[in-house]
Amino acid sequence: MSRLSSLSSPFLLGFDEVERTLDRVAKSADGYPPYNVERIESGSGSPLRLRITLAVAGFGQDELEVSIEEKELTIRGRQVEDGEERIFLHRGIAARQFQRTFVLAEGMNVLGAELRNGLLSIDLVRPEPVRQAKRIDIVSRS
Repeated sequence: MSRLSSLSSPFLLGFDEVERTLDRVAKSADGYPPYNVERIESGSGSPLRLRITLAVAGFGQDELEVSIEEKELTIRGRQVEDGEERIFLHRGIAARQFQRTFVLAEGMNVLGAELRNGLLSIDLVRPEPVRQAKRIDIVSRS
């Protein structure tokens, strides 16, 4: 049975890549680490600002990596077991790796990242696009 695409309208042309991206994001929706996405109000006329905050308790700055490739913001965490042998009576805090990816719209820029009190915050901005209209001349061929 073929899946009915939400972008299959004949009026939506060239959105194949968007559909593949949506499928990929839906498949990788792991719940770890938990995160928030919030809009940062910066006054009228200012560009749209967003902040992504991930709960990364137990990760040090050297165990986290934030990168952008193509239009994807990727946050990776790699905790390394310390070399000493420890005997746990209960182990509820695992040294766990993660990768969380966010697909960015065209024009989104990362302003910076900050690690504070076990929360990694990444600020983004999207300048207001310049709206332009273009008239297409019609050529008559006989």
